[in-house]
Amino acid sequence: MLGALIGDIVGSRWEFNPTNDYNFEWLSEENGFTDDTICTVAVADALLHEREFGESIHDWCRRYPNPKGGYGGRFAQWVHSDNPQPYNSFGNGSAMRVSPVAHWHDNVDEVLDAAAATALPSHNHDEGIKGAQTVALAIFKALQHEEQAPEHIDEILDECVQFSGYDINIRKADVINRFDETCQGTVPVALWIIGISDGFEDAVRKAVSLGADADTLGAIVGSIAEAIWGIPKPMKQEIQEYLPAEMKEVIAQFYESIKEK
Repeated sequence: MLGALIGDIVGSRWEFNPTNDYNFEWLSEENGFTDDTICTVAVADALLHEREFGESIHDWCRRYPNPKGGYGGRFAQWVHSDNPQPYNSFGNGSAMRVSPVAHWHDNVDEVLDAAAATALPSHNHDEGIKGAQTVALAIFKALQHEEQAPEHIDEILDECVQFSGYDINIRKADVINRFDETCQGTVPVALWIIGISDGFEDAVRKAVSLGADADTLGAIVGSIAEAIWGIPKPMKQEIQEYLPAEMKEVIAQFYESIKEK
């Protein structure tokens, strides 16, 4: 889960000011958390306190009405509504917020069901649900391999392709500087990046410097990369400076709870 937050915050500076420089400055005063972080924390909080996912996401987004980058148009309407309803979205928002369920549940069927449940309150289009499920599946399969996960990347990706039908045989020239906010345009690219990376930071740098939807692609890639390679301790510490106290509390409680499972 924390990998999604790091990818989001690192990418936030470049969401509307894209870069192709792999060696971009990792963090600066211009970075901050976006709706990706808010929604991911909301999903974790829902799991911790047995809340409905939609209720928790709505609550947390209302707490932070003006995140860096704002909310997308349709999702902003959903946030501001007193009676939010799903709007058949297949946007990549369902894929960026799903990571906590893969850490929380113990079998793949529960993970896939919970992933769908995180998408349904807003992103109830089949592609929105599939995008969330595919990311959760990648994380869950990586976690099953524990420290050996880097040796099983091809196997993990193959299972995701079999499940989703995504084509991840991607050429960089076809996706560089292409801003695509859909699940079907983002999740396959995230899986491709994982397949050509060799560590957490490398994966996030490749995602952000693609010049695409930097924060959300960074969040999705970061969430999967965490499960495969782990996160260097200094990165875990430095990202805390960008998060409010109540988010840090949820994160700490979440990781403590999954240790006890």
